[in-house]
Amino acid sequence: MNPSAPAFPADAPLAEIHQLYHVQSHLIDGGRAAEWAATFTADGTFGSPTYPRPVAGTAALTAFAERFAAGCAAEGVVRRHVVTNVAVTGADDDGALRVVAYLQIVATPRGGTPRTERFTTLTDRLVRDGDGWRIAARAVRRDDAPES
Repeated sequence: MNPSAPAFPADAPLAEIHQLYHVQSHLIDGGRAAEWAATFTADGTFGSPTYPRPVAGTAALTAFAERFAAGCAAEGVVRRHVVTNVAVTGADDDGALRVVAYLQIVATPRGGTPRTERFTTLTDRLVRDGDGWRIAARAVRRDDAPES
């Protein structure tokens, strides 16, 4: 292995991590707000420059996903979250994993042509919660924004 390449936990459950991201995309795209919110911890946070302020906690995450679905319906647009290049970049002392991924939002208006609305980078902190992994914190960065 290249000594300058980032290390990741050798025992990271990569299939479980990938499944979390796949399921999460299908849930929000399918309007299943409460189930999408349940992919976060009870106090999980979501921050994105696309939205006016971060949201935290199950109730706020559910309401956020409900607004997303309602906005799509009102606009007559199907939006898809396409998550790729999921990489576990490290682990904290408490067992939490640090994960980065790319996220494209593709919008298809009824009878129209699909278009990429945004290309972003997700930076997540995942924790083992009960029988699976949950997102404790998500920060979204648009690719046209400078890194902080």
